[in-house]
Amino acid sequence: MKKSLQGYERSNGEGGIRNHVLVVPSVICSHHVADRIAARLPYARATPHDHGCAQLGADNEQTSRTLVGIGTNPNVAGVVVVGLGCEEVQSTEVAASLSERGVPVREISIQDIGSTEACVEQGVERVRELWAQADSREKSVPLRKLTVGVIASDLRESTCEVAAPLVGDVIDELAEMGIRIVAAGNERLVVHPAAALERTAPDAHSDLEALLSRHRDKPPRATHVGMRAAAGDFDEITREWGSGDINEVLEYGFAASHDSGVGIVDSPSRFEEAATGLVAAGANLLIHLTADGIPAGHPIAPVIKVSGEHSTVTALAEDIDIDATADTKNDLLTRIRTVGNGGSCAADKHGLTEFAITRVGPSM
Repeated sequence: MKKSLQGYERSNGEGGIRNHVLVVPSVICSHHVADRIAARLPYARATPHDHGCAQLGADNEQTSRTLVGIGTNPNVAGVVVVGLGCEEVQSTEVAASLSERGVPVREISIQDIGSTEACVEQGVERVRELWAQADSREKSVPLRKLTVGVIASDLRESTCEVAAPLVGDVIDELAEMGIRIVAAGNERLVVHPAAALERTAPDAHSDLEALLSRHRDKPPRATHVGMRAAAGDFDEITREWGSGDINEVLEYGFAASHDSGVGIVDSPSRFEEAATGLVAAGANLLIHLTADGIPAGHPIAPVIKVSGEHSTVTALAEDIDIDATADTKNDLLTRIRTVGNGGSCAADKHGLTEFAITRVGPSM
């Protein structure tokens, strides 16, 4: 596999494979405005969510750092943060955090501007400003600057026995190239703590223990995955992570810092929540294993769909990128290279995206 891709080099040295200007609502009350702004410009992407209002403690902090995390993803050229003006997650604070990290950013507030329509118009202008300043020239980006995210949103037989071995072999090869991997699926760790600890590098043991503590005596958000994980062998239910050690364990919303190999994000296996957590960790390309054929992509990172379920591949041929019942490791590596170089994945072609932030507590 060639050692570089055509992409975009950021000021912090990271390499992106897309060049989006994000329109990020800080609160549910402003997400329709963010959607309208992004819909006006082909290079803009919105991240609508239902958070940011009346959240408490750790839940509020997680939403804030996730919004900052997605804004610092290497696929992002700049961010317009859209607030209402009275929310718990303040648009000014999100914008300030992004600015501190060197992200080109603008901030607008519906209440400050005085009306929804005026806010949309100002938002469009701010996006245009950021795009005019962005470097749109593609450059050669070393593969080692790529971060690949992995999600298996189910643990059906076809996923564990057909799709996961294929993806796991590819992850091992990418890790050998020095590529950073981040994976989601905390249910697997919670029900097999001893096996997870044995598989985790000593430097990450304390972070793993903290993850286990956060979820102790709590039901899994992805119920069916949790049930199947408890009944399975740890190595089998994590095969898509590759065969290497876990080098880092990340709280949701934080950026990965391990140089290469696999890091685990404390995220449930629900696709939209996991995808956002992986993107906040720095993933600029995602691999999604799905027996059900979930067709949705993500606003920020392209999503390569892999299925080992013959009936799904047959029924949803245009929504699946890799048929694990027939395609090979080289086929998946080729697709990663094609999508990494700007080619469309199935979800891109259909314009399907989902964005969600996982919750750790109730709102008031």
